[in-house]
Amino acid sequence: MIDLLHSLQRTRYRLMLAVVLPLVLLLSAGAFAAPGAHGPNGEHLDNPAAATSAAATAPRMEAKSEAFELVAHLRDDELSILINRFETNEPVLDAKVEVESGQVKAVAKFHSDLGDYAIDDPAFLKALKAPGAHALVITVVAGADADLLEGTLNTEGAAAGGHSHDDEHGHGVPVIVWIALALLTCGVAIYVLNRGARVRDPIGGAQ
Repeated sequence: MIDLLHSLQRTRYRLMLAVVLPLVLLLSAGAFAAPGAHGPNGEHLDNPAAATSAAATAPRMEAKSEAFELVAHLRDDELSILINRFETNEPVLDAKVEVESGQVKAVAKFHSDLGDYAIDDPAFLKALKAPGAHALVITVVAGADADLLEGTLNTEGAAAGGHSHDDEHGHGVPVIVWIALALLTCGVAIYVLNRGARVRDPIGGAQ
């Protein structure tokens, strides 16, 4: 009878390990892949397209007039502007473009490879990256056509758009929470298995 009890006890422990270990491994994996985790180079493991997403959410401004329409994006290293003709949607290339915002003013350089106009003046970018609403006046001279386009660039929080680096980490689940869940799961599993697999000694019960 003792051998039978020992055999049942060993079987019970094997069942406990079979149930508990996979749960612990699963919860541990969740902890290490929690939102905000980084790889060795600082990349976000939970968001492979982080760079693309940041570019898509960069502060932008749209403006149009009778002659032109444009879209401006404020990036980390430049203010990029794409300009088309309003009626035909034809790209405006190699024009003279000047941008003014408050007390700062700069001339945009044309990039023939990308077809956009860019301003990388440090003082100008610093002024635009300050959180708030920035009124822009853009002068476009393309051949015989010239016009003024006005709009507002909103830069709330981080200059390049999206959440700041510290804010992103605030959304992750702390590792201690995953550890607590793993321990709680182990305790519940052990309690259930002990209660369900408890076998009384038939001889002792008969007495």
